[in-house]
Amino acid sequence: MSRHSIILLLASVVGLLALGITMLASTTFEVAHEGGEDYVTLWRQLIWLGLGVLACAIMALLDFNRLMRWRWHLLIGAALLLALCYVPGVGVKINGSRRWIGMAGALRIQPSEFAKIVLIIALAAWFATHEGCERTFRKGFLLPGLILTGVVGLIGCEFDLGNAVLASVIGGGIMFLAGTKLRYLGVIVLLFGGALAAGIKYLPNRFERVIVIFDLEKHKEGLGLQQWVSKLAFGSGGIEGRGLGEGRMKLSYLPEAHTDFIFPMIGEELGLRGTAATVLAFGVLVMSGFIVAAYAPNRFGKLLGGGLTFLLGMEALLNMGVTTALLPNKGLPLPFVSYGGSSLLAAMTAIGILINIHRQGVHLRREDLPVIRRKHRWTPQL
Repeated sequence: MSRHSIILLLASVVGLLALGITMLASTTFEVAHEGGEDYVTLWRQLIWLGLGVLACAIMALLDFNRLMRWRWHLLIGAALLLALCYVPGVGVKINGSRRWIGMAGALRIQPSEFAKIVLIIALAAWFATHEGCERTFRKGFLLPGLILTGVVGLIGCEFDLGNAVLASVIGGGIMFLAGTKLRYLGVIVLLFGGALAAGIKYLPNRFERVIVIFDLEKHKEGLGLQQWVSKLAFGSGGIEGRGLGEGRMKLSYLPEAHTDFIFPMIGEELGLRGTAATVLAFGVLVMSGFIVAAYAPNRFGKLLGGGLTFLLGMEALLNMGVTTALLPNKGLPLPFVSYGGSSLLAAMTAIGILINIHRQGVHLRREDLPVIRRKHRWTPQL
């Protein structure tokens, strides 16, 4: 199973990429004033996909153990990129959040997408370097907790609570896998829970997003519009779906239909079968990723592979939770499917690292396993 896990992983990724390109072509189709067809967004995503495939190939060939030696350089670089979001003229503010950097007319990059991967590398390297100290207060909780707090704090100050929560969950998950005591992790949960509650309370827009999910119909003309129309899209698609390209909610009814809310478009056009296939693909991806991590050659590879798989799975789970109105609107994309260059590039980088971990993994063959002989009950012969 360990040898074939990478095949299942790549098959799920290719399927999700194909679905994403197909749905992006459907949701971004526009009839221009002269009667032409405009696929500018699709071409941009294809360019990002090309860069993502290149990044995936590089990381698949690069020894992942080098990332352990580069962890501090990567962490400092990620912090600097996050800090650039606050620099006037470089940081780009959209919808009240400073999540992007980019010059005028140039492609924008979201540093938090790459900071989450760097956080996983840093924490995995920390616990691999200090193996045996993971249950101590100083090296098993305090110092790695400071690394986690620093990255989450920089992301949260951009008013990007969605990625801040995701980064804290991923960091806590790695600490749990490494063996940090549960009572220490409980302290982290309380601290970040308090910080999240304060952010929701003192940022009215975020507080209203939490209230909205309890009564979408009441807020369907305001902050609940996206999730209200999203539920209508799922309902109108039914089991069979309206057919590829026949969705109605994308026609100016559902904002961001090609980015954060592309999952409802799958439900409307491809129906329950399409959404179930999407969920299944992510399930196979997560299962395969954890198998790759389990057969990694060292502790760093196990924690790194597990953290990257957990990241991709949690991003998909949170996006689906938001689009089905089970969670407040967070603005998180669906990996490999939603439009977004930074998200796609970061996800393909994570897949490249998982491929490299698999290439160096310890895989047992059938002949290497001990043979268990069946015991036959002896019966006396007369």
